[in-house]
Amino acid sequence: MRNILITGCSSGIGLETAKILKKEKIKVYASARKEEDVKMLQDLGFETFLLDVTKPEHITNAIETIIKNDAKIDAVFNNAGYGQPGAVEDITVPILREQFETNVFGLHEVTRQVLPYMRKQGYGKIIQHSSVLGIISLRFRGAYNASKYAIEGLADTLRLELANTKIFISTINTGPVTSKFRDNAVKKFQENIDQENTAFKKEYKEQLSARLESDKDDTPFNLPASSVANVILKIMNTDKPKPRYYVTKATYILGFFKRILSTSLLDSILKRI
Repeated sequence: MRNILITGCSSGIGLETAKILKKEKIKVYASARKEEDVKMLQDLGFETFLLDVTKPEHITNAIETIIKNDAKIDAVFNNAGYGQPGAVEDITVPILREQFETNVFGLHEVTRQVLPYMRKQGYGKIIQHSSVLGIISLRFRGAYNASKYAIEGLADTLRLELANTKIFISTINTGPVTSKFRDNAVKKFQENIDQENTAFKKEYKEQLSARLESDKDDTPFNLPASSVANVILKIMNTDKPKPRYYVTKATYILGFFKRILSTSLLDSILKRI
């Protein structure tokens, strides 16, 4: 039976992917960083780990347990991550570092630890969850944009370095997808951004806060979490996965604009989003 380790399965894309892959008879090791979420995953019938990607020992325990159980690890989906809203000048270095600890360094540590096992077995699939914001940038998302651009650089380089192996690196560029991502972003915005003493006070109150705190899921081209899960399933079911997968029309449109438009013209469009 094929197996996969998925990080960040407490809700949204990670949880939906775990469910869909499990239905397709793929052995899913679903992980989360909170005990209550691990319990929830256990109740759903998953093999589970308490896995905070900022803790290398958690990663080591998960991978070594999988190898002990199955003598192999077919795939990893590096899905764990969150978004830190706020203008670049309002993001302190510690807050930016915290964003990178999960989105970049945690992803890198999982990748680094699993690669020796995949090299030894001679094959494997590593799926890196980037974003449309790893292709283009939007205002008030600087920390998140930067973390996803970093993932792009690591994934592109790693793909070249593994070109002569049967270890495949696939990058997923998701656009707007229904999840608890926005709920978590609201918490980070409220915790870490001084919304009063900033040049963007008015815009925060009139635009960003309203958008983050809205219960409406009316973002253009929004898709359910299953749209990403089905791409992961496609990767699992192919012998030679593609290096990159776009999810949602927004990613295709903005990715196209990035390729054909001048920087100035693209900026004029992105400022309106």
